[in-house]
Amino acid sequence: MFLYLSKLLPLFIYPLGLTSLILVVALIFLKKRPLIARISIVLALLILLISSNGWIPLYLVRSLEWQHLPPRELPTAEAIVVLGGSTRSAHPPRPTVDLLEQGDRVIYAAQLYRQNKAPLIILSGGRIDWRGSGTSEATDMANILTSIGIPSTALIEEPDSLNTYQNAVNVKKILVERNIKKVLLVTSAMHMPRSLLIFQKQKIDAIPAPTDFLVSEGELAELSATPKAAILSIIPESSNLDKLTRVIKEYIGLAVYRLRGWL
Repeated sequence: MFLYLSKLLPLFIYPLGLTSLILVVALIFLKKRPLIARISIVLALLILLISSNGWIPLYLVRSLEWQHLPPRELPTAEAIVVLGGSTRSAHPPRPTVDLLEQGDRVIYAAQLYRQNKAPLIILSGGRIDWRGSGTSEATDMANILTSIGIPSTALIEEPDSLNTYQNAVNVKKILVERNIKKVLLVTSAMHMPRSLLIFQKQKIDAIPAPTDFLVSEGELAELSATPKAAILSIIPESSNLDKLTRVIKEYIGLAVYRLRGWL
């Protein structure tokens, strides 16, 4: 039930869901309370404009992504832990497993393995049943890695986790069984602050190895590089709306996980 509510309730807080809800209110009051309807429409428009311009979403993304910037040289560890949320199962007409934008996690793990940063890769992620049947995210990631030359003997699958807390708890069991003390934690940069706190709460010595950065120094500089760029950055874009939604999701996750004692 918690998992279902955690996916459903924030929809009323995310910009697109909140805007849709406000527009429904406007439709309800359109004839009997036209003033309320007009106010609701203006409010919905403001939310969309604020949420989809370049300035606010990018700086909020930076507030999370830049908390754990990668060092010039990552230290070695005993295993690389990769968190799920980066694949689509190989349902027809897909010829194989597809990588989402967060698929950088899988590629980066392969790069770290080839750089001899760790001899094992632990792949953690299940598959939420209402999002379709198929293999677990752990298996999907393993299929991708073996297809690009990573030996299956170097891979350990943890296919049962459905959220970040379960990732940490289930990975901890593997680490204890194999007497692994130190790991490199690979996940998206925006997801790293919450993930690292959860893993540390489980007494896991995890070194952050973030990837999938949505905001770079260059992209921030472009916002105000010229007066024209500053004006164009105000124009609504769906990609900015997606960024802000992901930021809100992470901040809600931090708050809820802290309340539950998981951080």
